[in-house]
Amino acid sequence: MALEVLRKIGLSGGEITIYSSLLDLGRAPVNKIHEKTGIERRNIYDILNKLIERGLITYVTENKRRVFQLSHPNKIIGYIEEKKHDLDGTRREIEKEIPSLIEKFNFRRPEINAEIYRGHEGVKAVWEDMLNYKEIYWIGSGRYVPKKLPHFFANWNKRRIKLKIRMFNIIRFELKKELKKPYAYESWKFLPKDFSGNPTVTGIHGNKTVNFLLGEDFFAFVIESKELAENYRRYHKYLWDNVAKP
Repeated sequence: MALEVLRKIGLSGGEITIYSSLLDLGRAPVNKIHEKTGIERRNIYDILNKLIERGLITYVTENKRRVFQLSHPNKIIGYIEEKKHDLDGTRREIEKEIPSLIEKFNFRRPEINAEIYRGHEGVKAVWEDMLNYKEIYWIGSGRYVPKKLPHFFANWNKRRIKLKIRMFNIIRFELKKELKKPYAYESWKFLPKDFSGNPTVTGIHGNKTVNFLLGEDFFAFVIESKELAENYRRYHKYLWDNVAKP
């Protein structure tokens, strides 16, 4: 098991180091753990207490000193389930507060709002927001996210289809031979060859217009403006009716 994966459930580097040392030592007092890890003794006690609270290690008292050992590895799954249960409870509490948060958020929101998202996680956040709207319009699509974030896109697209969200996709010319058929609830046309270029894409959903740069670095520039979004939808319609081809 690659123990670094334990970071994903909230364990610190020190906790992982001590967990790993006990995996090698079996049963050990603090001085043996110190020799194995090089961690200061006062810090070892703090870390051991956290691991005990998580249920991942136990101890027995032998000759008036504590000897520590790992709990059964299945406890890791149990700990994850406990965290999930706690998060579910927290989610229910937050969901009760969301309407009032949205009300205050919208009250103070300017008529035109601009935001910049950077990196894979930033672009994912923009795509997640798209699932709140019934239609998504694309100009200059190159299937960049499906290619570069395939697992994320597969899950996202499955949810989009379940929600019956339509996509009207104007795709770059160079993908015409590569692509076989549209996804469910997707209509497409292809731009002329002259429109080929850098991996920039425009998406329109609701009152939001997004300019994506999806090259080596990922950026998304989101402008929320009803007037701008309507103008871009008219631009999309013009390209769809007069320029793009099936």
